[in-house]
Amino acid sequence: MVKTLIKHGNSYALVLDRAILELLRATPDTPLELTTNGQTLMISPVRDAKREKKLRASLEKMNRRYGDDLKRLAE
Repeated sequence: MVKTLIKHGNSYALVLDRAILELLRATPDTPLELTTNGQTLMISPVRDAKREKKLRASLEKMNRRYGDDLKRLAE
């Protein structure tokens, strides 16, 4: 999908189609985080910090416990 910026007051805006919002499970009220690597703009919904911390802890525990097995499966 190719999009262009539209003039919005003294700024420019990127209009997100409803289908994109549905894919992100976002509503017009959802805070969005914008990140870039200098060439690409990435837009993602802001996730609950408590939930994110719990997920990362679970992933670390799983990697400690099954890391070697996961590496072998990846090969």
